[in-house]
Amino acid sequence: MKLRSVLLVLLILCGFYLLSTHFFPIGTIANLVRGSQEDGSGITTSTVNGPLGTFKLTEAEAAPALDPEEEQNIAVYKRALPSVVNITSVQVAYDFFYQPVPEQGQGSGFIIDKQGHILTNNHVVEGAQSVEVTLSNNSNKKKYKAIVLDKDKAHDLALLQINNAPDLQPATLADSSHLQVGQQVYAIGNPFGFQGTMTRGIISALRSVQLPSGMKIDNAIQTDASVNPGNSGGPLLNSRGEVIGITTMIAGNPNGGAEQSAGIGFAIPISIAKAVLDDIARYGRVRRPSMDAVTLDISPDLAQQIGLPADYGVLIERVLPNGAAEHAGLRGGSQRAYLGFTPIVLGGDLIVKINGQEVTNKQDLSNALNEHHAGDTITVTVFRGQRRMDVKVTLSDATQQPTQGEET
Repeated sequence: MKLRSVLLVLLILCGFYLLSTHFFPIGTIANLVRGSQEDGSGITTSTVNGPLGTFKLTEAEAAPALDPEEEQNIAVYKRALPSVVNITSVQVAYDFFYQPVPEQGQGSGFIIDKQGHILTNNHVVEGAQSVEVTLSNNSNKKKYKAIVLDKDKAHDLALLQINNAPDLQPATLADSSHLQVGQQVYAIGNPFGFQGTMTRGIISALRSVQLPSGMKIDNAIQTDASVNPGNSGGPLLNSRGEVIGITTMIAGNPNGGAEQSAGIGFAIPISIAKAVLDDIARYGRVRRPSMDAVTLDISPDLAQQIGLPADYGVLIERVLPNGAAEHAGLRGGSQRAYLGFTPIVLGGDLIVKINGQEVTNKQDLSNALNEHHAGDTITVTVFRGQRRMDVKVTLSDATQQPTQGEET
């Protein structure tokens, strides 16, 4: 009797073994009871049976907790996004038959106060017949007509205003004078029209770059945060969601092709924008500093031909009446000559430095002046004949002077 009981138990165990290993795996049998199996680590295995067979899915039991880096990314986005706007500009071009054809462009910008003032790039709105703004928190995508209050073409900045927009949230402007390579940065904008896109990177370098206008921006912020067409005018943010720069351009693709991110983007430091806004607030317009002089680039060949003491610099052809250069005692030329077919005037002072910074051509001179404001006093180093001398010049407001030739 005992032997029969032992044989019966062995038979049951063998049957269970065959069923569990050849016909129904253990997990399947468990799923027949509760449909899934948990391994104790928050991971659930579930089985789906269907005409194509059995699929075993490994699923998280719940959404995982965010790590500190992810929490910071989300916090920056939530803080900054309400201030970022989409800007649509419309220009009128003409086709082969001289029929008007509207052309639409897109860019970004950000709100700087509750009165509806918006900062963006000049090239986003340049030449536009109409400009419209869409807010990021605008669920019905209502567009607000924008007025271009003022532009600073040299620094590629423009100030817009919209009216009657409720609940505007201004961006917080940081101090960009102490930025360091390696700092984490975020770019928010509307690349290719995809509104509210955020990318992340670091400050790759702080360097001088030349804008398409020819203006050189010192300490421009280079970043590897992905920047594409449509990001122009949008904010570059620090890890606290404060604006440190204005995204303005991307490095050109050396292989040609469409303009797109190559991992090298540039932003204008917010300190420059603050100076422009200060001018507009004080004077109602951007004031461009000027020496009120008509100048000529000097090359080594030209310097040798006319016997100048330096083979570089900017020659003053003429000083404008009652201008900054004339008041400072700088002199223009009196000897008329031709450079090819272009009439020039020789014999004036040769500018070689501004505040100790070497000036090799008119672009250098313009860049040096644009580091200052109208009313600032600078030291101009010149050669008068063979004599080197320093002259103190108080810069004037270029917009207050009548245009007389190409002046600086």
